[in-house]
Amino acid sequence: MKETLIFDLSRKGRQGHRIASLDIEPQPAANLIPEKFLRTEPADLPEVPESEVVRHFIRLSNLNHHVDKDMYPLGSCTMKYNPKINDQTADIAGFTSIHPLQPAETAQGTLQLMYELGEMLREIAGMAAITLQPAAGAHGELTGILMIRKYHDSKGSKRTKLLVVDSAHGTNPASAALVGYDILSVKSNAEGRTDIEDLKAKLDENVAALMLTNPNTIGLFEKDIKEIEQLVHDNGSLLYMDGANMNALMGITRPGDMGFDIVHYNLHKTFSAPHGGGGPGSGPVGVCDKLKPYLPVPVIEKHDDGETSRYTLTTDRPLSIGRMMNFYGNFSVMVRAYTYIRMLGAEGIRRVSENAIINANYLLSKLIDRYDLPYPKPVMHEFCLSGDRQKKQHNVRTLDIAKRLLDLGFHAPTIYFPLIVSEALMIEPTETETRETLDRFAEAMLQIADETENSPETVQNAPQFTPVKRLDEAQASRKLNICCPGC
Repeated sequence: MKETLIFDLSRKGRQGHRIASLDIEPQPAANLIPEKFLRTEPADLPEVPESEVVRHFIRLSNLNHHVDKDMYPLGSCTMKYNPKINDQTADIAGFTSIHPLQPAETAQGTLQLMYELGEMLREIAGMAAITLQPAAGAHGELTGILMIRKYHDSKGSKRTKLLVVDSAHGTNPASAALVGYDILSVKSNAEGRTDIEDLKAKLDENVAALMLTNPNTIGLFEKDIKEIEQLVHDNGSLLYMDGANMNALMGITRPGDMGFDIVHYNLHKTFSAPHGGGGPGSGPVGVCDKLKPYLPVPVIEKHDDGETSRYTLTTDRPLSIGRMMNFYGNFSVMVRAYTYIRMLGAEGIRRVSENAIINANYLLSKLIDRYDLPYPKPVMHEFCLSGDRQKKQHNVRTLDIAKRLLDLGFHAPTIYFPLIVSEALMIEPTETETRETLDRFAEAMLQIADETENSPETVQNAPQFTPVKRLDEAQASRKLNICCPGC
């Protein structure tokens, strides 16, 4: 259950490669690399044969939990299985060897893929135009909010406030604060949806936009969305949708048809590109017609002459918010998302959402008698249980339940979020999990409920069977040390 550091596996003189003698005269390094960048002594790297390097990292990967190993039920994060065909297409030589500074005429296939991906995403969400530049969901939020500010500024309206519902992802208020807005929280009502009366009370001439997640982080659809849209637009404000939960909507309904002005997508959630461990992500942003002039540059445009098509990168956009990345976004993630959509087709895209909703409600029906459900069912693609019963009756916290799940072979769900649910356990099974897997996860959760009642110390002291036992999370985050000894 433990693994030796690769530096400790190292033995002086061992090699993992052999390079044949050169048949050309080598150039001195100083002729190729500026002297200030040349090493004065060899790098202190481990000396390990290739076989041991591979085995070392395979053993490490088996110690970690990942989506190829078993279920990863992170609520509001959509950790679905990543089809391997996506990796194959992303590894096509024409994609991996291309350079972002190549002239557009030499990168037509790449531009075509990005343009077509944008068109498919635009159709899925019902938006008028799109940018693929943002590198992640929060970066997409920042992009959208910068466009909100530019839109109001161009009209001479210096609005200073941005409304965020209290169940929203923490990145929503953080992104708005980065742009300089004052954040006002809109309450949720007894059903877990947006409180219309509180929204009315906070809408005034200084509100630039409302940020909303639909379905929200409780897993409930905002059934009053048309009234919300009317209130926001009558106030001269814009309506922004956080697309983290779009896995429940695809092919069924579209944010643009609900009246959203801006929506960000998560290609690394909804469209199956791998995420976690720092990325890479991708957070395209779709906008309504009136916000098209403010999109980041460059914009990919398609030109038809009747027989052939060509693609160009356009920067002549005087109202644009400018670039959000040096180039055009995380391209390999786009290739994966493009493959995913093409493989599924329109019918398959709808089935993804239908199956995600079925899986969530099936799993909820298995657990509802043993854990509290603060808000009513049915849910969409995820649900939020509470561990209040376990805490009050047996002093077992949600954190303990999450740690015990690690012993039973599952990654923990999202815990203590959203903040409006006490001892929250937010669970999203996604559409890619089979009924048998859902049953195994339900059995693990029911076993923990039994242990909580009969031997609470088993849960309180978990995990017992992981490579590392329970850590001091506060100290781990405050005194992070990721360096190996001697480095």
